[in-house]
Amino acid sequence: MGCFFSKKSKRKSSKKDLTPPTTENTTNNAASDNVEEAPKYSWDKREKVDPKDFMLTGLKDATVGRLPGKLNGQQFVIQECENCSIFILDHSATITIDDCVNCRVVLGPVKGSVFFRDCKEIKCVVACQQFRTRDCKKMEVFLCCATQPIIESSTGMKFGCFQYHYPELAAHFKDAGLSVFNNNWSNVHDFTPVSGETNWSLLPENTSVLDCVPPPDNESEFGSVRVSADAQQSVVPLTHGGRRKVSEESCLCMFFAGEHTAANARKLIHEATQKGFVLIQTKEVSMRPEDVKRVFHNNADELTELITKGPVVALELNGDGVVEACRKISSEVFNGTKLFVSENRNSSSADVDNFFNFADMQMGL
Repeated sequence: MGCFFSKKSKRKSSKKDLTPPTTENTTNNAASDNVEEAPKYSWDKREKVDPKDFMLTGLKDATVGRLPGKLNGQQFVIQECENCSIFILDHSATITIDDCVNCRVVLGPVKGSVFFRDCKEIKCVVACQQFRTRDCKKMEVFLCCATQPIIESSTGMKFGCFQYHYPELAAHFKDAGLSVFNNNWSNVHDFTPVSGETNWSLLPENTSVLDCVPPPDNESEFGSVRVSADAQQSVVPLTHGGRRKVSEESCLCMFFAGEHTAANARKLIHEATQKGFVLIQTKEVSMRPEDVKRVFHNNADELTELITKGPVVALELNGDGVVEACRKISSEVFNGTKLFVSENRNSSSADVDNFFNFADMQMGL
């Protein structure tokens, strides 16, 4: 037998149901007809989204994009554009770029993935959690990527370190959940290598970002945005990456969580590079007491308490005499600030290898 309560009963209305409404009820009902019904569910309160606001399609010879505050973490799509200058100066969730030719592209921080497909002759500035290309040809990418960049069935790919600035960029990195110190731009994985051929390479160190991706035309709506690719202004530190090191001597410098951690790290980078030393790589990562013991061995006891307040920011600086120079900078510039600097050149290589191998494992690279 069926369950009578499984569906709403179709019983006839009772006499009570048929009683005409009173004058008061009639008035109230008439008034309610003129009042918009309140949202029943929380998602009903969201503003209506027009998909066209979050895509660029079929454009040619145009300067287009989105100004700060227009995306606010939404996903975005770019497709079938030719000879365009595209500026997405906001943070977003994911961005896909399909079938574009001869375009210059700037993408503000992307919380998830950036995926180029079937594109060619592209020059771009990109900051993201994941970067991937498929079936692409001849791209120049100035990249900040938290994970290992991946290319697939792509040729003529060239990579450089992200160097860019506009006033809201630092806040957009924070909104996208990206650290400016986690940048694996040069650690590219070719998913479809061809024996005897090189599908990707690193751009020359002196390559100018703005020569490849010119700033917005002053006549466009993006012309008022103050754009710079100066290494001193760039939100992301300029790192040497996977290029051959200039010296066999490297130094590990590590700052612990606090109000001025990022600023202190930038200050040390500035002081060291002004003296001719080279920043190889940076990392921001959390550590547990057992991690400290495994990485730092003899120095573990004094460092264990310092790592409990949050992630550490670590730098590898390279050059003859770099350990002595960094220790001098730390005592003169950061007197009173707790930081770790390799003790001597005999132990510094082990410090660098132990820490950055640990950091890479933590980030799944």
